[in-house]
Amino acid sequence: MIDVNDLRKGVTFELDGTLFKVIEYAHHKPGRGNAVIRIKARNLRTGTTLEKTFQSGDRVQDVRLDFHNVQYLYTDGELYHFMDNETFDQPAVKSDLVGGYAGYLREGMEVKLTFYDGEPIDIELPTSVDLKVISAEASVRGDTATGVVKKVKTETGLEVQVPNFVNEGDTIRVDTRTGAYLTRA
Repeated sequence: MIDVNDLRKGVTFELDGTLFKVIEYAHHKPGRGNAVIRIKARNLRTGTTLEKTFQSGDRVQDVRLDFHNVQYLYTDGELYHFMDNETFDQPAVKSDLVGGYAGYLREGMEVKLTFYDGEPIDIELPTSVDLKVISAEASVRGDTATGVVKKVKTETGLEVQVPNFVNEGDTIRVDTRTGAYLTRA
């Protein structure tokens, strides 16, 4: 068992037989009475989010997770195939688990898979990834006085808002947490 005061962003726990990962955490101590812990957590099996309030001193079940560094190989549409860097096993992950991260995955890229009882339940990407721009909107000459942005499409199909000077064929660095352009690579 783990005390709810130890819950932080990224911590995985079990509640009523379901696995949750903390997305947001807030600790509130009113002037009188016990502290209140509010969390927003994602169900690791269904992907739905839950907002829950705990009283200080409540406990939840902690879980034992296995982490494996894996290399992304390919997708066949509904499954994403990876290769474990140590055992060379090739786990396949359903597309609903990968979800919005699919636009950041490039062949050969290393990610971290989280396993619970031998089943992959979560994927963790690096904080930034370099992607090649395959199509970009045309720039308008003289439109540089303000922070003008345009939309580009990357090799993985991800669309990103970038500054006006980024062109087709450039490689850009994108933040995987927010989807925002960081710099040209």
